[in-house]
Amino acid sequence: MEKIYNFDNIKIKVGLEPNLVRVYSDKALWTFLNTDAESGFELLVETIKNEYVTIFGKALNITNDSLIVEILVHVYCDYLGLRFNQIVKIKFIQNLVNKLLERTEVVDCGERSVDGNRWVWDLLARYKRPFLRILPKHLNARKLKV
Repeated sequence: MEKIYNFDNIKIKVGLEPNLVRVYSDKALWTFLNTDAESGFELLVETIKNEYVTIFGKALNITNDSLIVEILVHVYCDYLGLRFNQIVKIKFIQNLVNKLLERTEVVDCGERSVDGNRWVWDLLARYKRPFLRILPKHLNARKLKV
């Protein structure tokens, strides 16, 4: 089920399925996270988890920090790949990076029963603050997402 969350006229698209949420690393998400990523991530995750309970009648079994770190790392890798391709103009390398970017643009966040790498995000969740610090401020200042 696709949902659109409107935060200050920024429309964030999220997919909700049993045991899984899907977040899209697109221009809208980057704009939403632009000035205060930590508050933005907290608001987004709380909104998603509240909606999940409403739709499925049970809580999503993923901690907020684990969900935030998974989305954040995908957004950051998306940023790095796009920035890399902006600087490095070697076509075959850009094509390789583009294949990797396809994996970062859609963030599938599943419970342990459907997501074999949930343990990685749970482990990394304790490093949420350092991850937030390295995420660039003004994420789309270079117009990487159009």
